This record gives sequence, structure tokens and C-alpha cells, in this order.
Amino acid sequence: MSEIPTDARKSFGDAAPHLAELTDTVLFGDVWKDDALSPRDRSLVTITSLIALYRINEMPFHFKRALDNGVTRKEIIGTITHLAFYAGWPPAMTALSIARELFAKEDG
Repeated sequence: MSEIPTDARKSFGDAAPHLAELTDTVLFGDVWKDDALSPRDRSLVTITSLIALYRINEMPFHFKRALDNGVTRKEIIGTITHLAFYAGWPPAMTALSIARELFAKEDG
């Protein structure tokens, strides 16, 4: 394992070092690197799942990652709007407030 602290190790590595290592090597090392989906498409799938499953803790990180992977703000808002009709209004409204907060931080 690298000595360079990753986001996973910074966030929870002190409490769960093995989980942080799995996050680094399996999730972001293998799954996210698989060429079956582009990083952009993988981000869209991920944020869609997070919104639909109301996983609010992970949304800020993955909305930012989606932007970094080429998903536009318009596409994120479009995804949230679309999911309002499939995942429900409350998850969409919560996702919208998280996206707005992220966009404001980036602009600000």
C-alpha cells in the first residue's frame, strides 16, 4: 500500500484501514478503471444510484467527481429532474440542494 494518503485513508483510514485499502485498490483501483464504462458514464451511473437510493453522505463527493469526469452541471440537474419522477420528489429535492451547494462552492 502506498504511503501517500488517499481520500479514503484521510476520511476513515484511522478507524477502518482495511476498508480504506479496499476502497483504494478494488473500488477506485479496479472497478472505476474498468474500460467497460468511461469515467463520465460511470459517474452518471453512480450519481443516479446515489440519488435514487437517497445516499446523501456520498452525493457531494460523487457530484464533484462527476464534474471532474466531464459530466456538466446541466446534466447533473437533468439527472436529478428525471429521477424526481422515478425515485421520488424528496430524494430529488435533497440532491438538488446538495448540487446547488457544491456549485456555489465552486463558483465562490
